[in-house]
Amino acid sequence: MRICRVALDDELHYGVIESDAVALLSSHPFGPFEPDGRVLPLADVRLVAPVLPSKIIAVGKNYADHAKEMGGEVPAAPMIFLKPSTAVIGPGEPILLPWQSEQVEHEAELAVVIGRLCRDVPEERVPEVVLGYTCANDVTARDLQRTDGQWGRAKGFDSFCPIGPWIETSPDLDDAAITCSVNGDVRQSGSTGDMVRDVVELVSWISSVMTLLPGDVILTGTPAGVGPIVAGDQVSVTIDGIGTLTNPVIDRD
Repeated sequence: MRICRVALDDELHYGVIESDAVALLSSHPFGPFEPDGRVLPLADVRLVAPVLPSKIIAVGKNYADHAKEMGGEVPAAPMIFLKPSTAVIGPGEPILLPWQSEQVEHEAELAVVIGRLCRDVPEERVPEVVLGYTCANDVTARDLQRTDGQWGRAKGFDSFCPIGPWIETSPDLDDAAITCSVNGDVRQSGSTGDMVRDVVELVSWISSVMTLLPGDVILTGTPAGVGPIVAGDQVSVTIDGIGTLTNPVIDRD
């Protein structure tokens, strides 16, 4: 099932994508839900970020090749950091380059969307708390990441967390290809099978640290090949079985 969120008549609605149409829901998807009876052509609606999380928990250095290109090694325990909900944008919305940075880079990632309130989730029960998966771009001001000594500013600018285009509830993620292309040129090419710690381990571990709420998003790390983006670029993150998230890049006013 593909769950989306659409802008319609100045209101936001959740929906389920069925072929080339969207069946709008009467409420949110974090529990029993029912269609509200309206079915619209997918081409006639504007997709927005499929969820607005209370928090985004991102995992650093979860691909060995990316850890190596950053000059480090995979940490002994998951390394996590937070991105603010104000960083979230949806498909087609612009990534805004801040004046404070001269080196903004893309990071293609698989995102996990939490479906219910949970804490201390054992690994065998992780599937019960996951609503689904989407594409994400952990946009990073690399120069600020180096100079600040912590990552809050470098990862937290408005528009630095594109997610979408929808939530896929049951993709095959054993070895799903994940790529990032800029203006059609492939920059990153990896597989979810290359993650050092898989979704089950990450969700269980993170839930032992903090309570997860419905709609929270976990970014699971990026493969090697991260690189700069500049105004005028079009950045696309594609994950097999989920879809493609594309965002233009512009200078922030």
